[in-house]
Amino acid sequence: MTHFRPSLLSLVRDTVTDPRGSAGRVLSLAPPRAVLWEALGLVVILSVLLTELGELISPAPVDPMMPAFMHYPLAAAAVQGVLLIVTVHAIAVIGRVFGGTGDLDGALALTVWLQFVMVCLQVVQLVLLVVLPPAAGLLGIFGIGLFFWLLSHFVAVLHGFPSVMKTFGMILFSMIGIVFGMSLILSILGITLTGAMPDV
Repeated sequence: MTHFRPSLLSLVRDTVTDPRGSAGRVLSLAPPRAVLWEALGLVVILSVLLTELGELISPAPVDPMMPAFMHYPLAAAAVQGVLLIVTVHAIAVIGRVFGGTGDLDGALALTVWLQFVMVCLQVVQLVLLVVLPPAAGLLGIFGIGLFFWLLSHFVAVLHGFPSVMKTFGMILFSMIGIVFGMSLILSILGITLTGAMPDV
């Protein structure tokens, strides 16, 4: 029996048009966990490098609300990596709490693939920054919607949830709880997300 192995780009295209089917195909690959963690690190590095390249092409205005560490690539990569690790475990654990059947390896595989799709979107956005800057901003807005659209389908497939809309609601509820919890922990530790404020 022959095995059909689509190219990465064709799978990216299929992921956008058929997220449920593509999620199943990603899960069926079942690479070792160690490989998945390495892949997660790779997509984080690629994402940060593309973000820095975008800043070189079209510097964004300085945002005083932007965390100070986000202006440093290594710190940004570390923060993004930690957030993705939290996301992987949240998808696995919270999904099980709501009656899902997925596991950590599946959550990790789908998170890596979702981030790779977002990296591909970043590449397209960089091209648009050069040839058609206004369209790059619109693509960024589209990317936010695409992220939640794909995440909802991925979680639904991973845990066997029948309703994508209910899964989306669960994701939003969980994200609010996680952000609140992390903010509380950072406040207890005396860390603010807006950087150091000058003394007056």
